[in-house]
Amino acid sequence: MSVSGMLHFANLSTLLVCMVLKFPQMFALMQSKSSEGVSLQSLILELIGFIVFNTYQVYYEYPLPTYLEYPILIAQDAILLLLILHYNGTLKQSLFYASLFTGGWQLLTLEKWIIDWAMSLCTFISAASKMTQLRCLWSSKDSGQVSALTWGLATYTCLARIYTTAVTSADTQVLVRFVVMTILNGWVTAAVLYYRRRRTKQD
Repeated sequence: MSVSGMLHFANLSTLLVCMVLKFPQMFALMQSKSSEGVSLQSLILELIGFIVFNTYQVYYEYPLPTYLEYPILIAQDAILLLLILHYNGTLKQSLFYASLFTGGWQLLTLEKWIIDWAMSLCTFISAASKMTQLRCLWSSKDSGQVSALTWGLATYTCLARIYTTAVTSADTQVLVRFVVMTILNGWVTAAVLYYRRRRTKQD
């Protein structure tokens, strides 16, 4: 397959996967009516990372196919946040989070140095998101309602984005971010599967 063909496949497959990426996690929450094991802090940090990354790509006018999935992911994370708040009995906090994310997004585009500085922190924010979920798993020793499929699909999309970024923009900050995210997403997936298998054996 040619480079252009591989690039098209990577972009298309990433978009298709991201269109349903959070669905397994949403269904798990709605089925159990519980957010046990799912870290609210991790989701908030992930949302911040997605918003910063998407804004950075738009600001520098990168090719749309290389980041088209991010508005979809942001929308799915917003729905997931509402579900977690609902099952935690704190749905009223949704107005606070909506104001926070909207205001933050507006702030990012005020000056070039702001978006550049935010992007330099984006990898740390996103990594903190994964580490927070890992800490939640380690402390509870139970995967709860965390979806291994969602985290596994996220690992694939990051792998695909390493390739598309290398072929298109070769932006070092973006490449580093996707490499780190691939490792941490895979780590969370492995942890969820481990604790799920452990719970099954105990039962």
